[in-house]
Amino acid sequence: MSHTVHPYSHRLGIIRDWKSRWFSSNRLYRDSLRGDLVIREFLQKELRSFYLGGLDIERNQKVLRVIIKTSRPGMLIGKAGDGAVKLHAKIAVLLRKNKVELAGQELKVDIEEIRNPESNAAIAAMMVAEALEKRLPFRRVLKQSIEKIMANKAILGARIRLAGRLGGAEIARTEELKKGRIPLQTLRADIEFVRERAHMAYGDIGIKVWIYKGEIFKNEK
Repeated sequence: MSHTVHPYSHRLGIIRDWKSRWFSSNRLYRDSLRGDLVIREFLQKELRSFYLGGLDIERNQKVLRVIIKTSRPGMLIGKAGDGAVKLHAKIAVLLRKNKVELAGQELKVDIEEIRNPESNAAIAAMMVAEALEKRLPFRRVLKQSIEKIMANKAILGARIRLAGRLGGAEIARTEELKKGRIPLQTLRADIEFVRERAHMAYGDIGIKVWIYKGEIFKNEK
C-alpha cells in the first residue's frame, strides 16, 4: 500500500463497527451529524480526567443513546447517581445551545466499565500524557507504559510514539518504543490505535499508541 491508512477505518465492516450507529433522512441528517460532533468534542474535554476509553452514539426514532466507556465509572456516576444526572443535563443544555434538534428523541446516557484499562489504547495514551505533563522523563514514561501494557497476557504487541519538543529541547524529534508484533496490513488483526496530546509549557507533545490483541475470525466475531 502506498498510503498510511488509519487502523480503525481500514477494518470497518470487517472486524470493526461504526462508532455512530444511526440512519436519518436528508432533512435530519445535518442536525444529527452536528449533534454527534458537538457531543464527542464536549465529552472528550469534560471527561479527560476520567480515562475515557470509548464513546458510541446510537439513535432511533425515539431514543438518542450516548454510551460512555470509562475505567472510572464510580467517579463519573457519583454518589446516588448525581454525576450521571449532571452530565445528562450538561449534554441537553449543550445541544440546545448549539441549536441541535432532538426531533422527539429522548436523551439517554449509559456508562460502561472498562475492566482492563491498560489494554485500552485510549486510556494508555492518556496515562502517557498525564505522566509527561507531570514532567517525568519521557524515556522512563515510554518504558513503563510499554511494560504495563505487555503485562496483560491478552496483548501480543504494543507500540508508542512521541513527537515534539521532548525533554524541552529546542528542536522537535520523534521517539518510539515497540514490543511484540503490530501486523497493520492483516485485516483480521485486532489493532487499537489512538492519538493524544500532552499539553506542556513549551508546546504540545503528540502521542500515538498501537495495541495488538490477536486475530479475530468469523466464528469469534
